Amino acid sequence: MTAGEGYVFRDQREHAHEGIHNEIITGPVTDWATDFSHLDPRWAADPYSIYDDLRKRCPIAHTERFGGAWLPVRYEDVAAIAYDTERFSSRSVVVSNIRPPRDLAPVGSTPPISSDPPFHREARRILLPAFTRSAVSRYEQTTRDYCHSLIDAFDGRDLVDAAKEYAEHIPVRVIAAMLGFPEEDGPLFREYIEDVFQGINKPPEERAVLLNDLFTYLYKQIEEHEKEPRDDLTSYLLNVKVNGSNLPAPHVAGTIALLLIAGIDTTWSAIGASLWHLAKTPADRERLVAEPELLPTAIEEFLRAYAPVTMARLVKEDMHWNGVDMKADDWILLSFPAANRDPAQFERADEVVIDREVNRHAAFGLGIHRCLGSHLARMELRVALEVWLQRIPVFTLADPDAVTWSSGQVRGPRTVPVRIG
Repeated sequence: MTAGEGYVFRDQREHAHEGIHNEIITGPVTDWATDFSHLDPRWAADPYSIYDDLRKRCPIAHTERFGGAWLPVRYEDVAAIAYDTERFSSRSVVVSNIRPPRDLAPVGSTPPISSDPPFHREARRILLPAFTRSAVSRYEQTTRDYCHSLIDAFDGRDLVDAAKEYAEHIPVRVIAAMLGFPEEDGPLFREYIEDVFQGINKPPEERAVLLNDLFTYLYKQIEEHEKEPRDDLTSYLLNVKVNGSNLPAPHVAGTIALLLIAGIDTTWSAIGASLWHLAKTPADRERLVAEPELLPTAIEEFLRAYAPVTMARLVKEDMHWNGVDMKADDWILLSFPAANRDPAQFERADEVVIDREVNRHAAFGLGIHRCLGSHLARMELRVALEVWLQRIPVFTLADPDAVTWSSGQVRGPRTVPVRIG
C-alpha cells in the first residue's frame, strides 16, 4: 500500500492534544533500575555510568514516570526491539506524557520515522533520492564556506564557545537551505527543537500549544512554496506523485517537521561532542591535525562513543519479553548510546579509540528506521571538523565545569567554552 492510499491523515494541530494523558512525575531519580528518568540532570551530565551500572544488575530498567517506560541497555536487546515491528510500534518516537492515539498508526505524525509497516516503506522511499551521497554533495562547498565564516566571526578572540558559536549553527543553515526556509529563522528552529525534546514533561495542554506553533509555521512555509515553487526539498515533497496523487498536506508537514527537528539537533550535538572531546584530549587533537586522513575513521568513533540519539517505541500488546512483563502502550527507550557502549559488542567500549578499525556502531539507529540522513550528517560533521582543525589546530577547554549538556532523547553539549592557542 502506498502513501495516502487507504490511510486517514489528520492535521497534527488537530490531534496534538489527543491520546492518553499521564500524570507528570518530577523530582530526582531514586533508583535508576526502577525509577529512571532521562530528564534527570545526572543523565545529561553522565549517562554512561548509569548504563554500566544497569548492565550489571538490571539490563532492562523500568519507571512509572511518563505512564510507564522501559530502558534496555544491552546492544542485543536494543537491536532486537529496533528490528521487531510486529510487537513494537513507532507511532511516536519521543517519550512524553502524551501517547498518540493508536489509530494514528501506521502513518504517525512525522513519517517515515513515526510510521509502521507497510506504510513506512513508501514514506521512506519518497525521501531517499534527496539524501543519497551524491545529492548531499551539492551542499558541501556552501557548508564549508559557512564554517569558515563562523570562525571568521570569532574575530581573533582567544575564548569562544564551540557549541554556541559554531556547532549549533551549521545544521541549521544546511537544513534551511535544503527545505528552502529563511536562514534568519534559525533561532526559531532551535526553539522548536527545545520544545519537542526537552519539554516532554509539560502538561498536555502546554505541549499542544508548542506543537501548534511548530505546525502553524510549517503550513505557512508550505503555503508559500505552493504559491512560489522552488528547487528545494519542500517543493519536491509537494510535487512528488504516489499512484498519480500528491502527498496529503499533513504528510508533507510531518515529514518536514522530522527533517527540521531531527536533522538539526542530532548533527549539532555530534559536532559539539566531537569538538568537546578534542578540546579535552590533546593527544587525539594533535594526531588528527598531523594525520587529517584519519578523520573519517575518527568521526565514526566519535559517533559511536557520543551517539546523540535515543529513540522510542510503544508496546503494541501486553506481553512477557526477555524476563519482564510489558503492558500495551508502555514506552521503550531505545538507547543507541547505551548499545554503543556495551562491552559485549565493542572492545574497549568505554574508551574513545580514534583509529578503531571495526566499528559497526548504532549511532544512526538500527532496523527499518536507520537514519536516512546519515550521508548528510557525516558530510556536515566531516566538513565542520576539517575546517575547525585547519583554522584552529590548538584549542583546549577553558573551563570543564562550564560545559553543559542537553537533557532528553538527544544529548549533546550546549556550551563548550574553549581557549584558542
